[in-house]
Parts: sequence; C-alpha cells; structure tokens
Amino acid sequence: MAKRRKKVSTAKKKEWAWGYLFVLPNLIGFCVFFVLPVIYGIIVSLTNYNGFKKFDFIGIQNYINLFKDKFFVIALKNNIYYSLVFVPLTIFLALILALALNRPKKLNGLFKTVFYFPSITSIVAIGIVWAMIMNPGTGPLNMMLRAIGISDPPKWIASSDTAMISIIIIMAWKNAGYYMIMFLGGLKTIPNHLYEAAKIDGANGWQLFRFITWPMLSATTFMVFILIFISSFQVFDAINIMTEGGPGKATTVIVYRIFTEGFESLKFGYASAMAYFLFFIILIITLIQFWGQNKWVYYD
Repeated sequence: MAKRRKKVSTAKKKEWAWGYLFVLPNLIGFCVFFVLPVIYGIIVSLTNYNGFKKFDFIGIQNYINLFKDKFFVIALKNNIYYSLVFVPLTIFLALILALALNRPKKLNGLFKTVFYFPSITSIVAIGIVWAMIMNPGTGPLNMMLRAIGISDPPKWIASSDTAMISIIIIMAWKNAGYYMIMFLGGLKTIPNHLYEAAKIDGANGWQLFRFITWPMLSATTFMVFILIFISSFQVFDAINIMTEGGPGKATTVIVYRIFTEGFESLKFGYASAMAYFLFFIILIITLIQFWGQNKWVYYD
C-alpha cells in the first residue's frame, strides 16, 4: 500500500513538473514584458529621470507636483468631461444599432458589416478623413450646412468650444459598431418566450424593452460599460492626429499629457507618475463598479 502511494505521488510530481514546464515560457514572458516594466515604471515615477544620466530619487514629489500643474488639472477635467459624454453616447448608439439589427431582415448582414467596419479601420485614416470633413472653411460638412441656410456653422475641431465634442462624436461613431456586436450577442441569449408571454398580457414595445430586454441585458451592459469607461481614459490617437491637444488645451487629456511630458519634454519620471495616477483612477472606479454590480446586474 505504501509503495502504491509512493508511485502515485511520484506520478503526480512528474505530472506537475511537466505542467510547470509547459507554463514556464508564458510565465517568463509575463514577467519580462509585464511585471518587470511595471516595477521599473513605479521606480522611474519616484525619480527625476530624463532619459539620459539624470536618475535621482525624489520620493513622491512627482505625485505632489501633479496637483500643482495647471495643465495636468486641465487634462484631468477634459478627460472626465470626455468620459461622461463618450461612455453613455457610445452605449446608446451601440444598443440602438443592436436592437435595429436583431430582427431578421434581408440586408442585416450588410448593415452589420457597414456599422462594424469603422471599429477595425485605422484611427489614422479616420482622423485624417474626419479632419477634412470637419474643416470649417472647405469641409463638406460645413458646406452642406451653409447650403441649407446656416450662415455661421460650427468650427468643429478648429474651435475650443466644439473641439472636444467633435472628438467624442467621431470616437463614438468609430466604436459603436464594436460594442453593437456585444449587445447583439446579449440579445440572442434572451428567451423568446418571455416576449411572447408579455405580448399576450398586452405589453407594448416600450414595456417589452423596459421590463425584459433592458434587465436581461444588464450583464452585457455592465461589461460594455467597463470596457468603454477604461477606453475613455486611454484616448490619444484621434487627439494626436486631429487637434494635438488644442485649440489651446481644449482637447488635452491625460494620456496626451503623458506623451508630451515624456517624449517632448523628456520628463520620464513625471510622465510615469501621471501614468500611475491614471492607472489608480481606473482601478478604483472599476473596483467600485464591480463592488456594486450585484445591485444593478441581473444574472440568470
């Protein structure tokens, strides 16, 4: 009996050894390309590193300087405004598209492709095209508005008053198709008998959506909300291509500020502090959302 246990124990050890051996390459890659850079980034955020020889430890001074930097405060406010508008707008557009395409129709496949296509298109191409469309002088959008009698159309990305909302509209248009696919997946999981029973009881379209579709989509909506919220604090490409943070500082957000401080001003220590401050903002808000998910998410 003891020999048999010893054989089983030896076999298990060999099995575990082979398991660790197969996992080892991924583990090494994870440590080299994720864990070590994160640790190094935290260390850099506590220094005045400028990319060259300067690497003096200054403690949390970079983090203290964040709140004394008026341009960082502006970027933070802009980012909050962007998130508060972009997140609900994108969810609304994605949900409307999903509801419209959930019914079996002949051209559904074509429309799904058309609406999804912007999400896989290069943001560089999208930024250049939309910058031309929204050109206040020669852009086709303002030319069309003038043609219908609007003599003084918005200046879009050329004005500090409308630049941020223009970026939000473009990014919502780009991303709505991607999240539409997620909502379509969620809609397919809702049992059809719920709608049939509600219709027999006299429920109208709005009541079907309010009491069946929306509650049953809560888990999908929660996931979409988390993903869009995180992406809203990572916006950079469109701003870098279309406005470069302007006019003035109207579209400067945290990630763009990190870029300018790190790669233009060569303040890598300060830029790293900004990056980790942004990380903790996203982490805290995401944890709060997960903590409260049982109150507003329905799992069947």
